[in-house]
Amino acid sequence: MSDRRPSKLKLQHRFQPLRRASKWPVWADVGARLSLAFFLIGIVVLVHWIDREGLIDHHDGHISFLDVVYFTMISVTTTGFGDIAPISDRSRLIEAVIVTPIRIAVLFIFVGTAYNFVLKRTWEKWRMARIQAQLTDHIVVLGFGVSGSEAVKELIARGTDPSCIVVIDQSASRIEEAEAMGCNVLQADASNDDTLIDVHIARAQAVLVSAGRDDSSILMVLTVRHLSPKVPISVVIRAQDNEILARQAGANNVINPVSFTGLLLAGSAQGAHVADYMADLASIGGRVQLRERPVTAAEIGRSIDELASEGRGLRIYRGGKPYGFWEPEARRLAPDDMIVEVIRCEESEASVDDD
Repeated sequence: MSDRRPSKLKLQHRFQPLRRASKWPVWADVGARLSLAFFLIGIVVLVHWIDREGLIDHHDGHISFLDVVYFTMISVTTTGFGDIAPISDRSRLIEAVIVTPIRIAVLFIFVGTAYNFVLKRTWEKWRMARIQAQLTDHIVVLGFGVSGSEAVKELIARGTDPSCIVVIDQSASRIEEAEAMGCNVLQADASNDDTLIDVHIARAQAVLVSAGRDDSSILMVLTVRHLSPKVPISVVIRAQDNEILARQAGANNVINPVSFTGLLLAGSAQGAHVADYMADLASIGGRVQLRERPVTAAEIGRSIDELASEGRGLRIYRGGKPYGFWEPEARRLAPDDMIVEVIRCEESEASVDDD
């Protein structure tokens, strides 16, 4: 039996209707809306022309076709100068029952079209430009496939604000999925310099690369490292021969899911609970969590066994070099050390005292 507790982040199911992008270009959509609006206006012109005997023109007392068109336009647009007006009961009934609903429909078409194609797009461009200009200390995810999407879900589960995550992918459906999670999204080629400059890659906290193909992932790593020499880069590589290439390209962490799966399988063969515990360490839904953090001021000079977080110290990184808990270097923590520790999940959300 697994000792893992269920995740706290089970979302309540809600119905989501199917969506499919329209095959119509923007100009065709606008044209269809305007055509419908003018068709409805044409119906009103026809109704007014047929019932022109029920109208009166206070200017010359004669109702021509031009007068009907004029009266229709001021009626539909709710201008109403009063120079032409319905005087018979039938005309007034037609205005109330037929013309008024058409007037409302036409107004909705015009207002909706203006909102969708002018106001909404202008507002969204301005809003996203503001957000984009202020991006800093964010996490950039290049590729939103299986690994990328799971990484984003885990980041959010660990407390990362989705608004601090930027997802870049060329697939419209994947971009929509990331946007639904609250992330900033950009549908573009993540190996392009301009794309990465647009998301301020040099100001990013970290970059996660999972393009689905090793050659694409390595190209993205090269591009990121060229634009930002210091940003931490983690990349998913599936072929072991390509791991060294990814590191040479500039990746700080190279993750091979195939090798990791092999480790889990081999571990489970030697102990029934090894694989379960390793998965427990990796996920926020487990009882314990593996965490990396800088040493605090209060911990300097202490042993790795005397951490202020009360976690189990496993390893320290000093000058980029790892030292295990059994090595002499781990018996006296120094400034700028990075600690890898195991903590209870309840403690993962609590910050370590910096005093």
